[in-house]
Formats: sequence, C-alpha cells, structure tokens
Amino acid sequence: MCTHERADNPSPFLSRCVSRSLTASFFFYHPTGHQPPQPNTNTNYTAIMMRLALLAALVSAAAGFSSFTPRNLVATNNGSNLSMKIYDWKRRTADESALHEEEFTLGNLRPAPGARKRKNRKGRGISAGQGATCGFGMRGQKSRAGRPTRPGFEGGQQPLYRRLPKFVGRPTGPGHEKEIFNLIKLDDLNGAAEGSTVNFDSLFESSAVTKSKHDIHKVVVGRGDFTAKGVTVQAHAFTKAARDAIEGSGGKCELLSKTTNAVLEA
Repeated sequence: MCTHERADNPSPFLSRCVSRSLTASFFFYHPTGHQPPQPNTNTNYTAIMMRLALLAALVSAAAGFSSFTPRNLVATNNGSNLSMKIYDWKRRTADESALHEEEFTLGNLRPAPGARKRKNRKGRGISAGQGATCGFGMRGQKSRAGRPTRPGFEGGQQPLYRRLPKFVGRPTGPGHEKEIFNLIKLDDLNGAAEGSTVNFDSLFESSAVTKSKHDIHKVVVGRGDFTAKGVTVQAHAFTKAARDAIEGSGGKCELLSKTTNAVLEA
C-alpha cells in the first residue's frame, strides 16, 4: 500500500502510512449512514486498542526519524547538571544556576559563556561585514597602512602633555623635577656627643645610618625620642618640628648647599 514511497526519506513514508492506518481504523460508519454488521463488541474493542498501540508506535518512530526534529541542541557536561546551548554566546541567556553548586576541579574547568569570542576575520568578503576595506573606509589618512598619528596627537590642538605645565598649582610636566631627599631621623642623632657637629658622613662612619641612594639629606622627627644635647646638625633641609627640637635642646641647624655641600646659613 505504501511501497511506492522513497526509502531514503522515511519521515513522509511513515507519515502517510500512519494517516492511512488511521483512516482504516476509524472507518466504522459509512458516509451514507449504513453501519456494517458487528458480530462481537469485545473483539472490535480489542482490535481498536491494538490499532491505537500500533499507531502510537508508528508516530514515535516517525518523530525519531524526522529531519525537522531538533537534535543535538543541548550539550551536557559529564558529571554536572549545568547545561547550555552550543551557540549561546550571550552570558545573560545561559543557564548558570549550577555554577555555585558544583565543585570545580582541573577536569571540569571551562570558560564562561561568551568569554571566548571568535576572532574577527577581516577582508574575507562583503557578507562578513568587514570585507574589502576592512571597516577603515576608502579614503583618508586613517585608511592608510601604518599608524596614522603619533601617540598624544590631538588633531593639531594643544595636546595634554603641553597643557599640564601651564596649569596653576603643583608644577608637573617637562622641565619640572621632584626633589627626593634621604631622610635622617632625630633618634639617629642620639649617639652624638654634646657640642659635636653631625652630618650624614659622620653618621655613616659611626654606623648610625645606612648608605643612601640620594645625595641630599633632610632631617625629620622620626619615631623615637631625641635626647642629644647641644649638637650642630648639618643637612640640606629641615622640617619645622625637627628644627624646633634641635634648637630646643641647645643645638644648632646649619643648612647646606645642594650642589657644593657648603654651609649656607647657621
């Protein structure tokens, strides 16, 4: 009855067989109103049930072989309840409910959905959206090969690195340097004898301080107490609190030149 159908496409074949079986099984009443003789009601009921079971089997088989049935749309990870679509590159639409429930090991680590994006292949046809001119246009400086402008170029206006030195406030930019001092704490001077002259060289010889990477020195208060009496301290700079502490104990502060190390003032 259905032998003329093609065998390489089973879905239409099974669908037509199911429809013809359905027509044959439910044709109990003639269109003219004549009812064929029914010898046994139980036998007819059993035949109907058998035909319905056969019909359900054929429908399930047709659904399994159908080319329109979506298959392999869901990829599941072994040992995990987390599932996501293969082509779901947007993380907000992926199912991440099981991310905080499973224990991550070296065997189930994987990137988040949407984290691994495919590279953009330019110049491979107009249908890709980046073909021909690769998104750089046809003319102009920015369409040429190589870097069109140097770093910091702002189209001809005054660039930022030339505006900063003109701002009011702390001088920054080319031509301005920050002075970095080597700090000498007041508690480093506690070992000096009364009436002696103390500078960085004398403190380094007595192992009161370590060697310095900077050539100019500044005296600061520090953490310990200052107990030296009547010492003359030579440095390139003093903080106000350190100067008051030295002069309050009968000492004297001498300011040195930053270039020649000569005494400028007492």
